Amino acid sequence: MTRALIIGGGIAGPVTAMALRRAGLDVSVHEAYPGAADHLGAFLVLFANGLAALRAIGAEAAVRASSFPADSVEFLGPSGEPLGTHPIAGSRDPGLRPRTLQRSALYRALHDEAARRGIAVEYGKRLVDITTGRHGTVVAAFADGSRAEGDLLVGADGIHSVTRAVLDPHAPPPRYTGYTSVCGRTRETVHPAPPRTYRMIFGRRAFFGCTTAPDGTTHWFANIRGPEQPRSAPGDRWRRHAAEALAADRSPAAAVVAATGAEVVGMNCYDMPTTPVWHDSRTVLVGDAAHATAPHAAQGASIAVEDGVVLARCLRDLPDPERAFAAYERLRRERVERVVAASAGLADRARPAPGERRERDAAADPAGGDWLTGYRVEWDAPVG
Repeated sequence: MTRALIIGGGIAGPVTAMALRRAGLDVSVHEAYPGAADHLGAFLVLFANGLAALRAIGAEAAVRASSFPADSVEFLGPSGEPLGTHPIAGSRDPGLRPRTLQRSALYRALHDEAARRGIAVEYGKRLVDITTGRHGTVVAAFADGSRAEGDLLVGADGIHSVTRAVLDPHAPPPRYTGYTSVCGRTRETVHPAPPRTYRMIFGRRAFFGCTTAPDGTTHWFANIRGPEQPRSAPGDRWRRHAAEALAADRSPAAAVVAATGAEVVGMNCYDMPTTPVWHDSRTVLVGDAAHATAPHAAQGASIAVEDGVVLARCLRDLPDPERAFAAYERLRRERVERVVAASAGLADRARPAPGERRERDAAADPAGGDWLTGYRVEWDAPVG
């Protein structure tokens, strides 16, 4: 049986492992963190395309249990003036309405489901090099001195991927998009979003969004244009950063941030418009390692899930890894680079602009339309 080493245990890693297991491969996951990364990150949205890909490998139910749906998006201007309410892409399909959940909850759900299927995850395995074994196998070397050997290796190790650097030492680095993103959650706000709705606010200095869960917790984000911030900044500094960016507005956004306690995280936003080398004869990239996207379209998790399922189809039908990887790249590159470009374009739409432009933008589907969320991975379709 073909053995696959998967580097990275975030989102793309366990999904790819489950998909490859369903395709008949033996898999193991090697995660750099000393334990499960279920304490990291803020919240995210899985759209219909990501949920459908999880459904293709029987993993959707595990995620659904940890999330809640939304059907519509409500737009407000910087003074809180209404600009319109519209359905969210995919919300017309009752079975695939967008689902919101904490990133940590998604980690736990995916890892628990992978463990239920007998997939091993080894922690504390930080990749440092990839070499070729005596019989043409691929060998992963880890910082703790240990090694793992397999027939192929999948780099699901994120935006700062070591796998990508080994594949192509000249690969372009991630690009700072000009935005920071601050996320938090609170049950204390007097401005909850309407049920099953994302409230989006075009502020003068930041684009703000929030949604309120059935338990009363309001999850929010603020995308703020400006210079990079220190990566190690504590939560209270990120909260002040968001509060300052929203202070000039008369919308509910500043009050939601002010009602938030310690549960705030912030990050500089990076993307990768293109990655020249996706694979060689034994190694391939998935998820952010291949195509990191800015958060404006909220598609990073969904397209990472798509990657894992498409790659598994290719390896199922084209057992030679090099041929399978070439087919995978052919099926994925154009789509994901278009997603990255679309997400970067949404950043410009969220910048301060006259009311006429905000109303025009509010009437557009913020998630990019059917080409984006209407994509489906057909598990049973053969790969030629």
